[in-house]
Order: sequence, then C-alpha cells, then structure tokens
Amino acid sequence: MRLLVKAPAKINLSLDVLHKRPDGYHEVEMVMTTIDLADRIELTNLSEDRINILSHNRFVPDDGRNLAYQAAQLLKERMDIKKGVSISIDKVIPVAAGLAGGSSDAAATLKGLNRLWDLGLSLDELAELGSEIGSDVSFCVYGGTALATGRGEKIQHLPTPPNCWVILAKPTIGVSTADIYKNLDLNNITHPNTRGVVSALENRNYNEICSNLGNVLESVTLDMYPEVSQIKDQMQRFGADAVLMSGSGPTVYGLVQYESRLHRIYNGLRGFCDQVFAVRMLGD
Repeated sequence: MRLLVKAPAKINLSLDVLHKRPDGYHEVEMVMTTIDLADRIELTNLSEDRINILSHNRFVPDDGRNLAYQAAQLLKERMDIKKGVSISIDKVIPVAAGLAGGSSDAAATLKGLNRLWDLGLSLDELAELGSEIGSDVSFCVYGGTALATGRGEKIQHLPTPPNCWVILAKPTIGVSTADIYKNLDLNNITHPNTRGVVSALENRNYNEICSNLGNVLESVTLDMYPEVSQIKDQMQRFGADAVLMSGSGPTVYGLVQYESRLHRIYNGLRGFCDQVFAVRMLGD
C-alpha cells in the first residue's frame, strides 16, 4: 500500500529569541504560516523491518540524519511497529533555507504513517512526538498559522493571513541554524513586535502585518552572508510591500498584494539568484 502526503514550507512573520534556556535551547516567540511550496512524500509499506529514504536531491541524507527517517523510527519504537517503510522525498523546498523543509517532511511522515499504519493518533499526539525530532516539527504537524513559543513546540493557532503573494529568493548558499544562534548576541538585539503581528492577523490587516514583520536572527545572517543582504535590497527596490528573511535564512521573502507588481519583482530577482518562487500563503 502507498500513500502520498504534501509537506508545505513555512515562513516566519515574526521570530524573536527571548533567552537561553537551562536545557541549552533558546526560548523563542515566533509567528509562522505555511505557504504553497511543498515537498511530496510517498510512503510505501515494506514487509522487512527497515526504513528506506529515497531522494534524487544529493543534499537530502538517506540515513538517521534525515528528519523523516527519525519520524518513522520514533513511531516504530513508540507504537511497537515491526514492519518497515520506504519514504520517497520529491524535494521542492530548498534545503537549509530557513523554510522548515526537513521539519515539514518529518511532520508529513508522522501524519502519513499514522494513516498508513492505522495508528489512530490525534494531531496533538503527533505534534508532541514531533517536538522530540525538531523545534519546527510540531508547527508543521498542524500547519496553518500559529504563534509558537517555548523552543517552538507550544502552538497557539491564529487566524489566516489576508490574501497576498509571497515571493521567495534563496541564494546558492546553505546556512547553519546552529552557527546563526551561536553568533546571536542576546544582550544587543532589537526585539520584533510579535504581538503587533498577532494583532494584525486577528484584525486581518495586511498593511499592519507588513509594518510589523521582524526577525531577530536577520542581522546576524546579513552580517555573515552579504549576498542575503543584496537580495533583500533588490526585493525592496523592485517594490515588495514588505521584505524579511525567514528563519535563520538564507531565504528572503517579500509580500505583494497585487499581481501586477508580482511579475516585475519575480523577473527582476531571477537575475540575482536561481531559486525564486512566487506562491500563495496556505494560512489554514
């Protein structure tokens, strides 16, 4: 038996880091929303007790480093599953991009195997399992739009953002999240207005969302990788309504309300980097 599952990317409308926790993680406060850019996961039952990862993308590991592999392994252990699964990952979301591609693959694997193996677990139970794999996995299990706190595993659902286009541009570099956090000076940061973003979503006020976007990691990544700063400048120059880096980068996105402006920005960015996408927010 085979099952196909979509694994959508996310962007951060706000990302704040409050302090370092005793467990070594950082206490965060983030507003995230899913977008219509998705990997496709195909799950196939195996009679042998093993996990196979298949992908044509050379940057996707096919062993225990892969978060989808970890998701399958965790479910097998917790639910005492003695059969195996083949996980084929058709990678569309750029790798190491700040878009939670690996976390979304893990979440899709959890949800897909819950159906394939008829486990009957609730979304809340799957999200709790996901929190053991990575900080963004819980959010990716639910999808939609949410405020994530703790180390990212505490999820409060929020209203869908107003309709708009999202243009994403990723330079040809990968960014290590650990490196960005290591270089973050918690005593010298400007905190974004996360509450302003939440309020704007509740009021469905597009302009208010644009004026309150913020990411505390952005200045660190821009310092370390000037090409990210160049893409951000170009996107602003081409006329996006608001521009922000997602996650720890290096992907930069711009919000655009009107399609007439979308094409100009998209075509302009194609001259600066290969990976440019124009998508919608999924929101719920």
